[in-house]
Amino acid sequence: MVLEVEGGDPVDQTRLRIGIAYDGAEFSGWALQPGLRTVAAEVIRALELLFGEIGDFTVAGRTDAGVHATGQILHVDVPTAKWEALSDRLLWRMRGILPPDVRAVSAEAVDPSFNARFAAQWRRYRYRVADARWGVNPLRRLDTLAWQRPLDVERMHAACQSLLGEHDFVGFCKSREGATTIRELQQYDWARDEDGVAVATVRADAFCHSMVRSLVGAALAVGDGRRDEAWLASILHIGERANDVHVVGPHGLTLVEVSYSEDPQDWQARVDLTRRVRTL
Repeated sequence: MVLEVEGGDPVDQTRLRIGIAYDGAEFSGWALQPGLRTVAAEVIRALELLFGEIGDFTVAGRTDAGVHATGQILHVDVPTAKWEALSDRLLWRMRGILPPDVRAVSAEAVDPSFNARFAAQWRRYRYRVADARWGVNPLRRLDTLAWQRPLDVERMHAACQSLLGEHDFVGFCKSREGATTIRELQQYDWARDEDGVAVATVRADAFCHSMVRSLVGAALAVGDGRRDEAWLASILHIGERANDVHVVGPHGLTLVEVSYSEDPQDWQARVDLTRRVRTL
C-alpha cells in the first residue's frame, strides 16, 4: 500500500491488526468526539507519536460510553519503514504512551484486505449481574451491575434461546437512519460463575445500537419474575422499538472477543457479505 502525503513523496504503508483492552468507566465511548475523552483519541495519539502520519483507522466495535473491552480489534495503516523499526517494541512503546486504563495487547502486520469492522465473523460480549442481597463485590463494582431482585438464571437462559437466529432486532435496538436492524444472534447464554454472579454471553455477527444491553434488560425482567418467556419472544415481532424493554447500564458490559477467518483469502468475501443490504 502507498499513502499519498500532501506536499511530499508517497509513503509505503503496512496494515496492522492491533488488539486493544480498556476500562471504559472514564471514557465517553470509543468514537472520536470533540471535547470528550474517548478511547480512539488516546490510541490515535499514541500511534501518531510513534508513526507520524497514519492512514486508515478502523475498529471492530464502536463501544458506548462506560463499556469495557478485553478483545477489541482495530486496523491501521502505518509507514512500513517505521513499522519495521518498531515491530518488536511497539507494545512496549505504546504502554509508555497510553494512559493506564487503555492497553495495546497485540500487534501484527496483515494483508491489506483485512478490515477490522467488516471482515469480522462475529463479536462476543459478556454482561455481569450481581443479585446477591449484599450487592456487588467492591473489587468488581466497575464491571458488574447490581440487581435488587433475585434472578432465576435457568429460566433466563431457557427463554433467551427463542431469540437465536437471524431476525429483525428492531425491538431491541435504537434505530439509526439508513441502518438495518437485521442481525444473526448466534449465542445467548446465562450462567452463574464461581462467585454466584449471573453472567450473560452474547454472540452475533454484528450488533445494532444498544442491542446487547436491551437483550440483557429484557432477560432480567424474565429472571426476576416481572415478565414471562412468551413476552421476551414476542419482542421480535412488534416491528418497532419496544418501549417496555429496559436498557441496562453500560458498566456491566465487556467486549471480549472478535473473530476472523484465519485465511486472508476469506477476508474480502466477508467484507462484501457484511456490506450487503440485509433482508429477511
